[in-house]
Amino acid sequence: MDYQTLNLRRNDRVAVVTLNRPDMRNAFNEIMIAEITQAFRELGADADVRAVVLAANGVAFCAGADLNWMKKMAGYTHDENRADAAQLAEMLRTIYTCPKPVVAKVQGDCYAGGMGLAAACDITVAIETANFCLSEVKLGLIPATISPYVIKAMGENAARRYFLTAERFSAQEARRIGFVHEVVAAEGLDAAVDGIVTALVANSPNAVREAKRLVRDVAGREVSEALIAETAERIAEIRSSEEGKEGVRSFLEKRKPGWVG
Repeated sequence: MDYQTLNLRRNDRVAVVTLNRPDMRNAFNEIMIAEITQAFRELGADADVRAVVLAANGVAFCAGADLNWMKKMAGYTHDENRADAAQLAEMLRTIYTCPKPVVAKVQGDCYAGGMGLAAACDITVAIETANFCLSEVKLGLIPATISPYVIKAMGENAARRYFLTAERFSAQEARRIGFVHEVVAAEGLDAAVDGIVTALVANSPNAVREAKRLVRDVAGREVSEALIAETAERIAEIRSSEEGKEGVRSFLEKRKPGWVG
């Protein structure tokens, strides 16, 4: 598929989805939203892809919503606005639930909806000069659609501050509150992301997929009898899977497992 707003390339077992509206600071509109959704659906179903990197061209990672798109939305009815928001919500859900691990490569400023994109990813690496901002309240709006992902990433306490103040904050602060996993110098961004991706593709594809689902399903739940039974069933299933058996055999036989190659 040819994309208007993205570049998509596959390199061995890794796919890189690059936001490609640098002149618009990679702000998204309805076309970009549809294309990101489609790209992640395809990559999630591609057995040859073991990890996905979400990157961007230009000085900004993503500035949120395109102003021209917002101008159109200003004239929408309530139902039209709800349908439009549902498309954005579906894009974020598609990234969040992608069965492949997703790494956000934040090479510049990340604002508003751009923070939703990063939060929907599994791992986020940012350069030390990147700035972050949840600016919606300055425009009389709220970060509603991105909130499930951003609050999971930064926590409720930090969200109370940054949702309400619309303050800009640094990559170092983003790491302190847990929104970003790693902060590096700009010249070290490629190496940092490559190192994480190398670790991801060295692991069992099935185990990585199930581990990602495990975090999503267990986080925030009470440690109950039901949860204990569920997690016991999950480890039993993975132990009896082909990759589970191969992983144990390769460890005992002191060789690389079959999925490494």
